[in-house]
Amino acid sequence: MNISTKVAETLPLLSHLYSPFLFLRGVPRFAILHVNFKKHNRTFGGFCLKKMSSISEKGDGENRVGKVRPALKEYASEAIEALKCGKVIAVPTDTLYGFACDACSMEAVNRIYEIKGRQHTSPLAICVGDVSDIHRFAVIDHLPDGLLNSLLPGPVTIILKRGESSVLEKSLNPGLDSIGVRVPDNDFIRAISQGSGSALALTSANLSGQPSSVCINDFVHLWEHCAHVYDGGQLPLGRAGSTVVDLTSLGKYKILRSGSAREETIAILERHSLQPAAAAAT
Repeated sequence: MNISTKVAETLPLLSHLYSPFLFLRGVPRFAILHVNFKKHNRTFGGFCLKKMSSISEKGDGENRVGKVRPALKEYASEAIEALKCGKVIAVPTDTLYGFACDACSMEAVNRIYEIKGRQHTSPLAICVGDVSDIHRFAVIDHLPDGLLNSLLPGPVTIILKRGESSVLEKSLNPGLDSIGVRVPDNDFIRAISQGSGSALALTSANLSGQPSSVCINDFVHLWEHCAHVYDGGQLPLGRAGSTVVDLTSLGKYKILRSGSAREETIAILERHSLQPAAAAAT
């Protein structure tokens, strides 16, 4: 007998058991947590459930679970509204879960630093919805035709100069004339970025210095600081994060972090006739 059959027999009213977000629809939460989540350390219906039992034991599961939404486009407008109100949300990317906010709201940006316990000297990257948006925030005139579209969307962060025409707030990463830019290969975060009309400040959803998050329960202790937590299930690329490549110099590249796509990224860069500026990261 599988898990679903057992739960259905125990809770006969749950005829629509296979809805992965059942407990968000008014069904008693703790019954499900006891029967399904607490006894089975596994991914079910898109949720990573390894630590879910601890939520009910703490007695604050009602408040925490109420923040969780599925990472579906139908919830994008809610996320956009939260961002426009200066709030922080947690979202999946194509690599890791991240904290995101409006890059032009310094109050929200400062909030991210507070949540992570991160020094303001550590810069934040930005996320945009489409490759065609990058020119609004960074200098791309020196790059070979087609390079950005070959790299992105994908698990790559590109470092570019801001330039004088960038619409980014000067107070974002003060003192730096460059910016890390992401276009994740993830429909949900791209829909949010497109709908916001701005760039999102984006950083990994974890305490500074701690392991990155590939499941929402990896950062369950930080949910309370987010307006919403959007669940895209267990992310498949591990904890290496995006490959970070510096493209600020004409005709050159430098791998600053190997990440999850180092070899593929180097192959694309060299196919577009870029040469390594120095020894690449190992």
